[in-house]
Amino acid sequence: MEPTLTFDYERAFSRNIGWVSVAEQARLRQARVAIAGLGGVGGAHLLTLARLGLSKFNIADFDDFEVHNFNRQVGATMSTLGRPKAQVLAEMAKDINPEADVRVYPAGVTAENIGEFLADVDVYVDGIDVFAIEARRSLFQLCHERKIPALTAAPLGMGVSLLYFKPGGLSFENYFRLEGHTKQEQYARFIAGLSPAMLQRSYLVVPEAVNFVEKRGPSTMMACDLCAGMMGTSVLKVLLGRGALRAAPWSLQFDGYRQKLSFAWRPLGNANPLQQLLLSFIRPVLRGRSK
Repeated sequence: MEPTLTFDYERAFSRNIGWVSVAEQARLRQARVAIAGLGGVGGAHLLTLARLGLSKFNIADFDDFEVHNFNRQVGATMSTLGRPKAQVLAEMAKDINPEADVRVYPAGVTAENIGEFLADVDVYVDGIDVFAIEARRSLFQLCHERKIPALTAAPLGMGVSLLYFKPGGLSFENYFRLEGHTKQEQYARFIAGLSPAMLQRSYLVVPEAVNFVEKRGPSTMMACDLCAGMMGTSVLKVLLGRGALRAAPWSLQFDGYRQKLSFAWRPLGNANPLQQLLLSFIRPVLRGRSK
């Protein structure tokens, strides 16, 4: 059989059929997903969803690729150094599916374009930098107001932590409880909310590599790949209404290094007494000293 040199949607994604029906694949094709942040996890999310046959995306990132992105970002190569992440990832998605409708926001998500960015969106996928607290709060708040399902998958160590904020359910703010706190405390609360089980903590061999003052920390491609797999599966379940997906205040963490899976239920989010204990451990670490 001669290789097919022209694009055909049905043939390109025919190997999905079996795990999804033909009718479900058609539904995935029509869904629109917004992805903010196209670095470690965001770029991997986009390409995973593109290979799942999704064809409509709103993507946003203001950054360019640099050498220090090479260890974890799917769009970071010698040929893309210095190029805008949003432009590169848009090209990669359309190289998978030339028919894809990819709307690019090269300035990232701003107060001026956030409404348009989330317009007509079926699911929001979070991929922005851990330190972009205000942008993340704004995105999740508008998703809550518009009843848009919103998910975040955090790459932690060599694993993933997943949070799902379903329409009508607990909001991002009521889970993380960031309002009125300093930036440092907001970082602590975000980490605590993402990772109640802290499965990754035991194998961090160079603790000084985590520096919140300089806004940097270690990362792995394995974690980003696990995030993309978990996110792709979760987006499929949301869009097709198939199977259970635990929403906040539930969180899921899987750690590949420790081969452990943990579900945590934290009613009241970071106001939960267990989370308060966790925060008492995290705060001094973020200040650069052990407790």
